[in-house]
Amino acid sequence: MRIRDVLVTMTTAVATTVLTATAPSTAATTSRRDAGNDTRACSPYVSISGFSDALDKTTFQGSYVGNLSALAAGSGDRIAALSDRSELFTLGPRREPERVVPLTDEKGGALDSEGLVVDHDGSYLVTSETEPSIRRYGHDGKLLGSLPVPDELRVAPAGKARLNQTFEGLALQPDGRTLLASMEGPLDGDPADGEGRPLVRFQTWHRPSVDADFRLAGQYTYPVDKSLGVSEITSSGLVLERGVSADTVPTVRLYFADLAHADRGRPVPKQLLADLAECPSLGAHHPMPLPNPLLDNIEGMLVTGREQTGRLKLLLVSDDNHSDRQVTRLYELSVQTPGG
Repeated sequence: MRIRDVLVTMTTAVATTVLTATAPSTAATTSRRDAGNDTRACSPYVSISGFSDALDKTTFQGSYVGNLSALAAGSGDRIAALSDRSELFTLGPRREPERVVPLTDEKGGALDSEGLVVDHDGSYLVTSETEPSIRRYGHDGKLLGSLPVPDELRVAPAGKARLNQTFEGLALQPDGRTLLASMEGPLDGDPADGEGRPLVRFQTWHRPSVDADFRLAGQYTYPVDKSLGVSEITSSGLVLERGVSADTVPTVRLYFADLAHADRGRPVPKQLLADLAECPSLGAHHPMPLPNPLLDNIEGMLVTGREQTGRLKLLLVSDDNHSDRQVTRLYELSVQTPGG
């Protein structure tokens, strides 16, 4: 099946909230990557500043604070954190839960909620990978409407998408007029690139002004590493790829996708910034005997600002799948994108 040409040119920018996650002071356990080396560099482009397990296995107002799949900048220095079990949390300046709102579909049913954007008016755009869909919710969680989705991106037999391989990531350009959703995996029948990497679709919507409705726009194709899927994207071109092996060892890689220079008819060029398995463990503990106990099933990603050096400040979150074998963990990273 032929892939659509690239139709939309994107720009880059960052969000502007404050980052506060910090690492524990105790370093009882270190990985072999830390031996004789006190640097926090994961690669020449990425370093890790700290992490926090404060949310792990906690509850708030009767809701389990876990299964977190997406982060978005809220008002002030607050952060919206989306659970894939149809709950939307607000995290305060110290990243503690302050509020939780349930989300439902048109029939009052649960969502497999994976991607999140806060629009200019404070409403939430939320993806569900079941259909897939993008719905808009008010600050109180009331369903306000939904966006159109191409038929080919729907889960088979309605379309060509595979179950649980649809809209995983969501990003809104800083001008508020272009929305981008990333499929986690390829459609049935879609080809691989010249290196044998599966091609996944990045779908866009556009509106002439921030007060207008989004309309379907063009698609990109993105070459995801074999055995991995696209977990999250940002408007600054960062792409999080993630996979878990049969022995539950996670692989998490951070790429820069050059959307602004994507050519018509060819996949978006990308550059590896870091394999997060190469980050120092910072004394992290994990219930599983992982090669690097720092890692888990990382799904959410948010650019929270810039350092004085120009590097991006990045916040990641892992989805513990409500399992004692996994951890809900926040990660604080510093990222230098190619070209500054």
